[in-house]
Amino acid sequence: MDSFMSFLENKMMPPMMKLGNQRHLIAIRNGLVITLPAIIGGSLFLILGNLPIPAWITFLKPYQGLINGAINGTMGIIALLAAMGIGYELSKSYHMDPISGAGLSVMAFIITQLNAQNNINTANFGSSGLFTAIVASMVTVEIYHFFIKKNIIIKLPEGVPEAVSNSFVSLIPAIFILILFWTIRVLLHFDITAFIEMIFSPLVFALNSFPGILVYTVLVTLLWSAGIHGDMTLEGVADPIFLKFIAANAVAYAAHKPLPYITAAGFSSLFVNVGGTGATLCLVLLMLRSKNKAYRELGKVAFPGALFEINEPVIFGFPIVMNPLMLIPFSLIPLILAASTYLLMTFNLISRPVTVVPWTMPPIIGPMMATGWDWRAGLWSAIEVVIASLIYLPFFRIAEKQANEKEVNI
Repeated sequence: MDSFMSFLENKMMPPMMKLGNQRHLIAIRNGLVITLPAIIGGSLFLILGNLPIPAWITFLKPYQGLINGAINGTMGIIALLAAMGIGYELSKSYHMDPISGAGLSVMAFIITQLNAQNNINTANFGSSGLFTAIVASMVTVEIYHFFIKKNIIIKLPEGVPEAVSNSFVSLIPAIFILILFWTIRVLLHFDITAFIEMIFSPLVFALNSFPGILVYTVLVTLLWSAGIHGDMTLEGVADPIFLKFIAANAVAYAAHKPLPYITAAGFSSLFVNVGGTGATLCLVLLMLRSKNKAYRELGKVAFPGALFEINEPVIFGFPIVMNPLMLIPFSLIPLILAASTYLLMTFNLISRPVTVVPWTMPPIIGPMMATGWDWRAGLWSAIEVVIASLIYLPFFRIAEKQANEKEVNI
């Protein structure tokens, strides 16, 4: 076990830390945050229009088009919002005008969505265009950065309002970006969205597969075990895919069609991370009844946060980090919960996620909301708490015994 922990710390963690701090992944992670208010707002209308109550569905039938308008106006533009957010965040990381970066990124993305008649096709403004938005934003900002770095810009005299000055600074890069994307899409008739979808399709498939989500789950817990925020490190790669899945599920749900994706946003955060990564809420519940005073006090401090999926006090206070004993349940429990949930959703014993719910929602309530108020999801979440608690129990008893022995020897 010591050699394994040494391997994690010395071999695996340095490149993963470097990945987590990579400029473009941080920009994607932070930029996608701008989509959440729209997605959550649209989700409220989605749930409102599809409550599993026959009388309510019948009552709303004449107004379904009005409700769908709110859904299309929010979830139907997440790629557009992502282009704006990522362009803003990446420009800010280069200390350039972020508003200009956001505007140029949106322009570039929209050009990629011109159809054969050179009209704007809004079909890919939603989840299907998310990868295109990411690539277009990053290419755009890198070009913008190149022109500024090489001083190929128009500078206005001192005293000109900053907003006006910034618009002229971005003028030459904007013309170049416009010509580049226009040439690719209009003159060469190259479908950028289709090409990018083809490139990313193996990763999309992997993260919606049984082996793929298990590998993702293991990586998250191993990173946390070494003191690195596993979810945050990987979400720059995984979040665009999970958001794409949830948006597709939402569209299918609103149309009363089968839901295509299991591992949509909410699968890991609500069904696997019960009270935080590693289902540490269950460990907190054990600490509250511990015979060791230090653990009881830590449990009292950690419980409010753990109830809302915040588990840093446990990760670093118990600790979980670099603790060979707790590494076993901390990694094993998420694997069991991920595998079980995946199978239950595969056989439609519980519903798949259809709406984005804040990751801070408590167990039982969060899974029910994410699945359109499927009571079975809430019941399964309660069972998960029991399963995780039973797995943690023997390891906690050993840790408790060791802590008591240390107190006696002091």
